[in-house]
Amino acid sequence: MLIQHSLQQLRTLRLEGMARAFEEQLTQPAITALSFEERLAHLIDRECLLRDGKRIDRLLKAARIKAAAACLEDVDYRAGRGLERSQIAALGTGQWIRHHQNCLITGPTGSGKTWLACALANAACRQGLAAYYVRLPRLFEELRIAHADGSFSRRLMQLARMDLIVIDDWGLAAPSAQERSDLLELLDDRVGTRSTVITSQLPIEHWHTYLGDPTFADAILDRVVHAAHKLALKGESMRRKEKA
Repeated sequence: MLIQHSLQQLRTLRLEGMARAFEEQLTQPAITALSFEERLAHLIDRECLLRDGKRIDRLLKAARIKAAAACLEDVDYRAGRGLERSQIAALGTGQWIRHHQNCLITGPTGSGKTWLACALANAACRQGLAAYYVRLPRLFEELRIAHADGSFSRRLMQLARMDLIVIDDWGLAAPSAQERSDLLELLDDRVGTRSTVITSQLPIEHWHTYLGDPTFADAILDRVVHAAHKLALKGESMRRKEKA
């Protein structure tokens, strides 16, 4: 009776991890060999693990990662791709995000830019960091709608709080004056405080021309390229290789 009451109290207090661990202890006679402190430590560890797992699940869901299964452990380092194990391993630690640096991934269509960016976002979430994936055309549309319904400032604040934003498909179509302005606002909120990943078919040296207005281009690139890790993917399309 006392045991059931204790289990019910743990669940009432939303200590599901401790409740499950306590139930397991009741089915393991050998657990009596442990001290009270050791059994309590086990209960606390299980609660922490459960909560960490739930938080990671929430972060992954909120990130809306396009390639949800992408992970750095599965990176293809075949010759000619332009990837170095040491650089990917360093990015995998997440220290660059904690130091508020950026990552710029360029390469031809099908070279794996989006997949790699998603793997970085996945790693960030699993380290307890908030990430968000979005294609640049969709981001522009999202901000256009935010202007129209009066939520632009609030949306910028939400994006500014993200530890990592992945902006995919940079450079597909020249931005309008309003889009350049919105992009500068977004990046200005993040410079020196948060990290951004950008993927593009365009080499970085062509980004200034793509952005159009020289003044805005200078301001935007100053906030993006400074303190950025650069990955220039090479080789033929990974999609064609997968089909072969």
